Amino acid sequence: MGRLTSTDKLVTVSEPNQFEYNGNCQWQGTLTADQQNYAKQVIASIDQRTNRLLWAVTGAGKTEMLFAGLEHAFRQQLRVAVVSPRIDVILELAPRLRTAFPDVTSCLLYGKTTEKYQYTQLVIATVHQLLKFYHAFDVLIIDEVDVFPLAGNKHLHYAIQRAKKANSSVIYLTATPDKALKHQVKTRQLEVSYLPRRFHGFPLATITNIKVGNWRTRLAQNKLPRKLLIDIEQRLAKRQPFLLFVPHVADLSLVANVLNLRLRSPIITVYAADPDRINKVQRMRNEETLFLITTTILERGVTFPLIDVLVLGADDNIFSSAALIQIAGRVGRNAKRPTGSVYFYYHKMTNSIRQAQKEIKMMNKKAGFN
Repeated sequence: MGRLTSTDKLVTVSEPNQFEYNGNCQWQGTLTADQQNYAKQVIASIDQRTNRLLWAVTGAGKTEMLFAGLEHAFRQQLRVAVVSPRIDVILELAPRLRTAFPDVTSCLLYGKTTEKYQYTQLVIATVHQLLKFYHAFDVLIIDEVDVFPLAGNKHLHYAIQRAKKANSSVIYLTATPDKALKHQVKTRQLEVSYLPRRFHGFPLATITNIKVGNWRTRLAQNKLPRKLLIDIEQRLAKRQPFLLFVPHVADLSLVANVLNLRLRSPIITVYAADPDRINKVQRMRNEETLFLITTTILERGVTFPLIDVLVLGADDNIFSSAALIQIAGRVGRNAKRPTGSVYFYYHKMTNSIRQAQKEIKMMNKKAGFN
């Protein structure tokens, strides 16, 4: 949008919705019975112009459950926006949506996009881009609604309300709804579809807690917990992909330096403001990189095939129970390897770690696993 001053004028135009969609969804997969049921509920919300929370565990196939609703909307000449607070999420969603609907006009909008804005039936964007729209969308789908910077941000929630038409449907997607969303469900302000089972039918990967003493003191001495080093070296020997999460950006270089001396090879780190973030994440997706050391920026919304997850300092305050659940949810998302390891290395046990374990076990129990 650029810089605005009090002398600038903003102009809006009415939405003509003059779209022609005569194609078919090109996704070749098959939904489970549960997924089909929830896909029908999404269609009902679009038809009735109601709002819905799609509360599904990580790896449940939320995107695929949207395809039927999206096709239904496109055929009705409705304008749709699919947005997320995180750039990595929309960069993963965009090719999937465009592959599924090659005949739908679309544009991809985020801070560093190389695409020029065009009037299209489908807009894929970060939530911040909604500030540029006014009463534009008949259907607004918000993926990872509970994550920073959207969670609790009145400015961005105002942008959502302005961007949708008065008679519209908003579909919220998350595996870890916050208190505000749960309150809307409880007070029936928001319809809900709950899916506790992953698409491949296997349970969520469970957490293994590993007490390692004062890891922060050791890190200051240019050392890492012995158990963590062993687990990393075992994965490297087997060519097993993994993510190593650390609490803070400042920890990245400290951990990387220790590993660089130990492994004698370049170590790749990534964080929110990393100028090469998009390329690093894509290389991990393409299996060109064996592992990344990352902050919570990769806790959700991105899928890497066949990975394990290691969390150093899982007891740090930065890791809420929701964040830990999402991090654990990176594992076991592929039917070729529906299981995997989730290791939390900690000094002192925290309520967030306990709550994350409890909720994962509860979701597996609801899905029919003991």
